[in-house]
Amino acid sequence: MKKDVIFKKGTLKRLLKMLFEFYPAALPLVLFCIVFTAAVSSIPSIFMQNIIAVLEKNQGSDWAHVGPQILRLVSILAGLYAVSLASSFAYNQAMAVITQGSLKKMRERLFHKTQDLPIRFFDTHPHGDIMSHYTNDIDTLRQLISQSMPQLLVSTVTVITLLSIMLYFSVWMTAVVLSGMAVMLTVVKKLGGNSAKYFIRQQHSLGKTEGFIQEIMNGQKVVKVFCHEDEAKTGFDAINDQLFRDSEQANKFANILPPILMNIGNLIYVTVAMAGGVFLLTKVSNLSISGLPFSISVVVPFLNITRQFSGNINQVSQQVNAVVMGLAGADRIFAVLDEEPEEDSGFITLVNAKEEGGVLTECSERTGLWAWKQPLPDGTVHYTRLAGDVRLQDVDFGYEKKKTVLHNITLFAEPGQKVAFVGATGAGKTTITNLLNRFYDIADGNIFYDGININKIRKSDLRRAIGMVLQDTNLFTGTVMDNIRYGRLNATDKECESAAMLAGAHDFITRLPEGYQTMLSSNGSNLSQGQRQLIAIARAAVADPPVMVLDEATSSIDTRTEAIVQRGMDALMKGRTVFVIAHRLSTVQNSDVIMVLEQGKIIERGSHAHLIEEKGKYYQLYTGAFELE
Repeated sequence: MKKDVIFKKGTLKRLLKMLFEFYPAALPLVLFCIVFTAAVSSIPSIFMQNIIAVLEKNQGSDWAHVGPQILRLVSILAGLYAVSLASSFAYNQAMAVITQGSLKKMRERLFHKTQDLPIRFFDTHPHGDIMSHYTNDIDTLRQLISQSMPQLLVSTVTVITLLSIMLYFSVWMTAVVLSGMAVMLTVVKKLGGNSAKYFIRQQHSLGKTEGFIQEIMNGQKVVKVFCHEDEAKTGFDAINDQLFRDSEQANKFANILPPILMNIGNLIYVTVAMAGGVFLLTKVSNLSISGLPFSISVVVPFLNITRQFSGNINQVSQQVNAVVMGLAGADRIFAVLDEEPEEDSGFITLVNAKEEGGVLTECSERTGLWAWKQPLPDGTVHYTRLAGDVRLQDVDFGYEKKKTVLHNITLFAEPGQKVAFVGATGAGKTTITNLLNRFYDIADGNIFYDGININKIRKSDLRRAIGMVLQDTNLFTGTVMDNIRYGRLNATDKECESAAMLAGAHDFITRLPEGYQTMLSSNGSNLSQGQRQLIAIARAAVADPPVMVLDEATSSIDTRTEAIVQRGMDALMKGRTVFVIAHRLSTVQNSDVIMVLEQGKIIERGSHAHLIEEKGKYYQLYTGAFELE
């Protein structure tokens, strides 16, 4: 069986440091209130001892003699309880604010961090696992911060206070209580440890179960088409059985622990009472800080202290599972926060420009002319017109260091040229476009944009200069207009409509119930796949970049719609540098140059007519009645 790794050392310290960072003034005040409340709850035994001592000392006296002393002690205790009640109310109200506020800030910090992570992180981590950080992991912290940590602090302060009081009264009686507590702590360590271990396993099993359900629900049509219902049930039952076994073990240990501790506490209570009686009968000489003689006024408070002591140990045991799960969740969150952000050492930026007398100057308004702004060592600034000239020289790349997927790629695309990539799945077509955007950095070679090495260009500006239409369309919750405007947030409604017309999406959008203001949700599930792709093309059109990457942009569109879209795409591509990835060879015939890739290498290049004449790999693909896969 694999070793159960709960959480890293130092996680609690880091979590506390973060909480103090969130609430530097409120949290210390809350801690003071908790400590004060816990200390007050521990001192009734002192007043009980004093009251019994007064009665012992004044045996035979009437109420008029002893009453004022007892009332004074009771009044002091009542006053302390009143202040403690106010303190308890204040810190509980404050903890509600601190807990939810901390979770809110932690979610914000986590989300902001993920926005700064490179594409590699999302390609190597399951999306369901990433989502669980915002749901399951954050939720485990809720109980840890709001209940478990305050309860642990209360119990710790109470135990320390009670231990001090016991030593003040009698070392011998303290030894009796502590011997019983040693047994109780041993049971807590054994049963509580097993319970925590299985609760962590339960969380992992729960995640697998949720992931399986989500996968089957998303693929329900495929399940029905291939009559896979019985196999789906069998698979779910296996995962659900594992969740049941882990949950059963976790709750079994968690449920048997409190009654066992309660009965051990009762036995300790009886043992203390018997020990106190024996000490009184044998007239044992008392050893204490106070110097009080051994008497009934010492034994009776000890019985109350024993109840409180064992009760707090029981309270601690009930929080073990929440503490362990909360720290495990915090550990997973910190693991994401510790991920290295996307590196960006670029210093060349993209700015609006205007040209006067053949000289480029920067301006604030949008002119349709862009320039690369490059600061020079002498303090001056050099502007290079954004034209869309892209060149790759001897580029090698691998997603893993020991596995190269692109070998010695050299190509160029001059402004306005259309370059197509064709080849079997896994040949490296999409990888090249990922390198253009610096989603990944190359291992060797160079990539130039308008003669500038893209490593020198700030990534956000580089990506603004390259538009992409992907095979997998992502639409966001919002109106159709909002989704088109995603390409350029300051675009006007008219510009968005013009982009939709260019892409061939305007006609179907106007037929929607509310036109451009129609709400989309669940990735545009109320639209056909082709319609979603048309909106994605319109989104790229409104961005109006000089370089476009079309990765299977028309793969989800039927032949009739493709003809409509192709006209819009031709208009969109006019005057731009375009990289096209296509499996339908009919969409790349008018390309200026076609690159044929195989196993990460360019094996053929040329126009459609030239490659047909060569009768090589492209000729075989074009004349064969099969797709490139």
